[in-house]
Amino acid sequence: MLTDDQMQELADQVVEVLRNIYDPEIPVNIYDLGLIYDLKVSDHGEVEILMTLTSPNCPVAETLPTEVQEKVRTLDVVTDVKVQITFDPPWHKDMMSEEAKLELGIF
Repeated sequence: MLTDDQMQELADQVVEVLRNIYDPEIPVNIYDLGLIYDLKVSDHGEVEILMTLTSPNCPVAETLPTEVQEKVRTLDVVTDVKVQITFDPPWHKDMMSEEAKLELGIF
């Protein structure tokens, strides 16, 4: 079982993994793009990610969640990864981090 500190460290590692996955249409990682709505880590190393896509018709709707699952699963302490897609609330550019908005020239 993981301690609270280890769970926080794992959550931080998961965020770093997510920051290395990019939306193919927008040159910003999916975390700063605001596609990750929730991230939970259990004391058994299970990771649950609630995410969205920029639109329901996103061309990577089939592959992006699988990529997230596979890359997060590579972390040593992770025992299971569940990725759930939601469109509630719908993604909007205001969900992007300030850094992402600056990178894309959105003010």
